[in-house]
Amino acid sequence: MEVLCGLTLSVLFTILFLIIRLYITVKNGPKHQPGTTGSVSVLVVAGSGGHTSEILRLMESLSAAYTPRHYVIADTDRMSEEKICTFERSRQHSNSEPQFTICQIPRSREVHQSWSSSVISTVNALRYSLPLVFRLRPDMVLCNGPGTCVPLCAAGLLLGILGMKKVLIVYVESICRVQTLSLTGKILYPVSDYFFVQWSSLRDKYPKSIFLGRIV
Repeated sequence: MEVLCGLTLSVLFTILFLIIRLYITVKNGPKHQPGTTGSVSVLVVAGSGGHTSEILRLMESLSAAYTPRHYVIADTDRMSEEKICTFERSRQHSNSEPQFTICQIPRSREVHQSWSSSVISTVNALRYSLPLVFRLRPDMVLCNGPGTCVPLCAAGLLLGILGMKKVLIVYVESICRVQTLSLTGKILYPVSDYFFVQWSSLRDKYPKSIFLGRIV
């Protein structure tokens, strides 16, 4: 019985420690300014269809200081890789070395997939996201809604919780979300460092969000 009580207390203290570390990581996020002494490594989460088009339009506005750029796509996405390569070739100078990579992880949730099975697929995606993010150690994760970004952002948060590196979580809600956030947006709203919306109606509902008008 004493051993069981001691184990329970250890688990509770560990959970409490992780919650406190998560709070500190999120609370101090906006104070963190990567790139003050050099480039900013960015992990860009691309989703199929419109998500990839929107995220590439966002990338057009980022300066060359955001390098290297690590794009992550779902392993069932057949179109995003070609779009990313075309986009990067258009930005590349003739004699410069490519400053981007493309990585694949399992998709967290397929279209019309049931919520119960999506929990299992998200855990599976997290299994691939953790070693990827821990290896790349980006300064920032940039995403705009695909479910694939949830395990990647969770891995980035874990780096900060463990005190290994602060990774900024920057989320841009899709232009099509006018009155309510997407499911991914609802999940990441409490833990993101910068949460952008593109309609004032969402800014009014979610005070933490940043409204700059249409940005994609």
